[in-house]
Amino acid sequence: MAKTDSTGSTWRYRWAHRQNVRRVSTYRGAEAAWRRRDDELRRLRALAADFQGSAQAGAGLPLELTGDEVVLWALPAAQLVEVRHTTVLPAPDLTVDPQTGPLRPRRPDGVRVTDAGMAVITSRRLVLLGGRGRRDWAYGRMTGLSHDPAAPVTLIQVLDRRRSSGLMLPTDAAADFRFKLTLAFADAIEQRGAVLAQLDELIAEHAQLKPFRPAVATPGQARLFARVPGGQRTVAVAAALALLVPAALFDSNPSDPAGGVEVAVAATPAPTPSAKPLLRRPVLTVPSQATSPKPKKSKRPSPTATRDPRCGAPANPLGYGFCGGTRINQPASEVCDWFDCVPQFWAGPGYLVQCRDGSISLTGGRPNACAEHKGVRRAVTV
Repeated sequence: MAKTDSTGSTWRYRWAHRQNVRRVSTYRGAEAAWRRRDDELRRLRALAADFQGSAQAGAGLPLELTGDEVVLWALPAAQLVEVRHTTVLPAPDLTVDPQTGPLRPRRPDGVRVTDAGMAVITSRRLVLLGGRGRRDWAYGRMTGLSHDPAAPVTLIQVLDRRRSSGLMLPTDAAADFRFKLTLAFADAIEQRGAVLAQLDELIAEHAQLKPFRPAVATPGQARLFARVPGGQRTVAVAAALALLVPAALFDSNPSDPAGGVEVAVAATPAPTPSAKPLLRRPVLTVPSQATSPKPKKSKRPSPTATRDPRCGAPANPLGYGFCGGTRINQPASEVCDWFDCVPQFWAGPGYLVQCRDGSISLTGGRPNACAEHKGVRRAVTV
């Protein structure tokens, strides 16, 4: 079929098909990421509500329980670590952060492994049953607690020891251990409800970030530059070259070797005796660039004559630009038709920003915003 400019032309249908495939792929990736996070939050909420132990769970362990103490969790593969130097750890809190990044199976600097054995979380303490003996960390004596964000190491300070010590666990068990230790500590200080309220708040906030299904692109929405390989970028580069090449040729024109251009004006006829003598027009000499005086500075044009209404943003009917204003947390579904969106754009969450490579991302306000695109340049506003 021949290519025409009508809405029924072949290239317009191909453009609409590519747009719909890309939009659906981006939406599905964002929805899958959102659903994984939602499932994890709800799993933690159910675990926090039902987390409890029993005296029978400690049967067979070489650990003597005191009073109403019960075993909540046990892991046979744990290492005892100690800090070589005296440190001050932050006070224990009830913060739940299920979004920690992947942990690497490494030991941080300044930390040494001194024993290995079974880690046990009870309702009153954390215990390591090691080959060299037993190490206890009672919740009532804890003054500091820190989870390493890059390694599966948890350090604890207690009143009766000068140096910090703790546990190093397998990477796949560290997140579960940290969450259950937080629950056990919350129970010890009678603050289980604070953890449940925090998880409820995280679930409610995450529900507001569910990605929207994108609108269907139609052939009638295709613009003419979609026919050019590279699309809008190619058109912009070609337009810039069309302006720069003539300017470069004009600037490279050599100056007049004579040092100037003499503009001669035709001589006026000789005056008659009865007529008043006419003034003779002088010969106008244009000095060369090397000897010409500095021109006077012209008045700057008014700001309204040169101001870009979008401050460098592509022309778009959405009113989006870089001039400052209101941040955009829920952009229009057709934003990627006018701007160059990063892959997995709708995965968000955050507000709309432009990365340093020119693309736009929906991760504004997050620590890893535009991490794979040279960082954040500025916010997209309306």
